[in-house]
Amino acid sequence: QVQLVESGGGLVQPGGSLRLSCAASRSIFSFNIMGWYRQRPGKERELVATIASGANTNYADSVKGRFTISRDNAKNTVYLQMNSLEPGDTAVYFCNAKFSGVIRQENYWGQGTHVTVSS
Repeated sequence: QVQLVESGGGLVQPGGSLRLSCAASRSIFSFNIMGWYRQRPGKERELVATIASGANTNYADSVKGRFTISRDNAKNTVYLQMNSLEPGDTAVYFCNAKFSGVIRQENYWGQGTHVTVSS
């Protein structure tokens, strides 16, 4: 079983920045894609950003130009740098790791970290 541990959430004012971290209990090279999702109050969980093993990235339209996903393979950690935060970014942010192979599929979630954007 893989553990994903998120950190870095908190309360920030509109226009501020936060960096979320997701530390994996095994090499992130073993996953095809890692990503960040969020669940805003009263909403379904939605994709925020993903990064593939080849470092290709993908972002939700709502965060393009403001958020950056990156990875540190040596630390088995994925980051989400969030700038120009807006109240609409308030959510629980979840880290996700997926492996999709011919024989087996794996899908892991972290416990979530709260981000509140408010003045």
